[in-house]
Amino acid sequence: MIDCIFCKIIKGEAASWKVFENEHVYAFLDINPASRYHTLVIPKDHYENIFDIPEKDLKEVMAVVRKISRQYKEKLGIENLQIINSNGAEGQQDVFHIHYHIVPRRRGDGQSIRWTTYPEWRSDFDAMLKELED
Repeated sequence: MIDCIFCKIIKGEAASWKVFENEHVYAFLDINPASRYHTLVIPKDHYENIFDIPEKDLKEVMAVVRKISRQYKEKLGIENLQIINSNGAEGQQDVFHIHYHIVPRRRGDGQSIRWTTYPEWRSDFDAMLKELED
């Protein structure tokens, strides 16, 4: 946690462009933006990922994600956006302090998030659901 850039931002030890702050949540413009107004929303307490954050704190973070998204729609006319959260190195998480990206999108913005799909895995759906049973 000592080297966590997000913890340093919260403590005022690293610069940020604050969009929103309350007792538990901090939101700021991403220093490496994928679009105009690309925003990161983080809990002030350090949790590495979705597996670590208590439900109460997650609800507070998500309420701020929604608040900022609505603000962008009302004030800026942004009606298309992506909410992105990555967990773990293989999930492409690069800062290990849970965070949500709010990425406003516009037609022709040059950004794309597309997955390779595997329709053949549909035949495994029943087995997958069986593995999830108690």
